[in-house]
Amino acid sequence: MKFTAFERSKQGTGASRRLRITGRTPGIVYGGTTPPQVIEIDHNALWHALKKEAFHSSVLTMEIGDASSPVLLRDVQVHPFKQLILHVDFQRVDANTKLHMKVPLHFFGDENSPAIKTEGCIANHVISEIDVLCLPGDLPEFIKVDLSGLKKGSSLHLAEISLPKGVSVVKHGSDKNPVVVSVVAVAGAEPVAAAAEPAAEAVAKPAAKAAAKPAEKANKK
Repeated sequence: MKFTAFERSKQGTGASRRLRITGRTPGIVYGGTTPPQVIEIDHNALWHALKKEAFHSSVLTMEIGDASSPVLLRDVQVHPFKQLILHVDFQRVDANTKLHMKVPLHFFGDENSPAIKTEGCIANHVISEIDVLCLPGDLPEFIKVDLSGLKKGSSLHLAEISLPKGVSVVKHGSDKNPVVVSVVAVAGAEPVAAAAEPAAEAVAKPAAKAAAKPAEKANKK
């Protein structure tokens, strides 16, 4: 994903305030062996880019003039009540240095799982993103999690998630294998099979009555 930035000549609180008035957002790019570089970005373009998941979790291409470089979004400062981005930080990326990044999880297949399809349960997403360590070339935009095998009373743990090649999980705290998705029974919900039986009986009774009427008429004759 690409974005355009511009070199910023003036620094300081006053200069940043004047820059925001003109519709630009001040920022900085740091990391690597190159000194930090102060930049500015069109505010509206940045605002719309921040709404995209990939802008937060993938390696970006920053274009300044004729030069381009790979960077990661590291921090965004937003005004407490205005729709205004105050400052943005990017980190330079080295192709041979591993990255520590948060990557979102994309869940699928839950509607086909026995727990949701027939056992009156729902899938509770306990974790929506995980910390990973990998080279920039291996960084996934997101990680897919298949929930089609969920059953009532079961849970999906971190160790059960299939990771892309070259990607490892960075674990935190004492729980080395936390629950990612738990199966929760819905109060008052009945299994589909049990609920279908009364419905089948209700259909069968009118059909039996309809079949009996011609037989009654034949007996009367």
